[in-house]
Amino acid sequence: MAEPLLKIAGADVFYGASQILFGVDFSVEKGQTMALLGRNGAGKSTTFKMIAGLAPPSRGEVRLAGETVSGKPPYRIARAGIGYVPEDRQVFPEHTVDDNLIVGAKKGPRGDAHWTTERIYEVFPILAGMKTRLAGRLSGGEQQMLTIARTLMGNPDVILLDEPSEGLAPIIVQAIADLIRRLRDMGVTIILAEQNMHFCLGIATHATVVDKGQIVYRATIEELRHNEEIKSRYLAV
Repeated sequence: MAEPLLKIAGADVFYGASQILFGVDFSVEKGQTMALLGRNGAGKSTTFKMIAGLAPPSRGEVRLAGETVSGKPPYRIARAGIGYVPEDRQVFPEHTVDDNLIVGAKKGPRGDAHWTTERIYEVFPILAGMKTRLAGRLSGGEQQMLTIARTLMGNPDVILLDEPSEGLAPIIVQAIADLIRRLRDMGVTIILAEQNMHFCLGIATHATVVDKGQIVYRATIEELRHNEEIKSRYLAV
């Protein structure tokens, strides 16, 4: 049986003397869209920082395409195929949309370049009409789309989306959902960290629930949809 594309095994993470993640275990197969769900402070963003190398595990490991990447510097993990979209977007505000995309451009870990500016503008038509606009003058939703697009320009094997619906108007949240669904249908492997379970139900294929730094549930999104106990215990606001 082939190893999953991304595997986290028994990972502990500390911030100073405080332990944040406890024995985190889950895996993602190629082409899956995994929703990493949990309340605010449950450990979702720390899990992403661990995968990206910004908060390395003190125990356990992160494996990508069969190779251990935990312990490597973040730029090496990015080159290995991890694309990270942080929750605060982090565009280059004084540069144009086109410049932001070019800054992110690199070949994938096997030298592939599926994502080019031409393909980005085809998949993100809203950005195509803003090529020369300064990124700092985009709306929050437009900046979110630009950050996702810039990450794809690095041709990653896995893309980590941290709270992509947070702070956006409902109509923009729907546009982001449509975009993620299109990427999923194109075969992009996505992990989606969200508090908003309803946002994920129509997008994700699988779900992993984290609570107080521990994985408490793993299933398909359909199994989660019908599990009222898990939803009320760990996901109700």
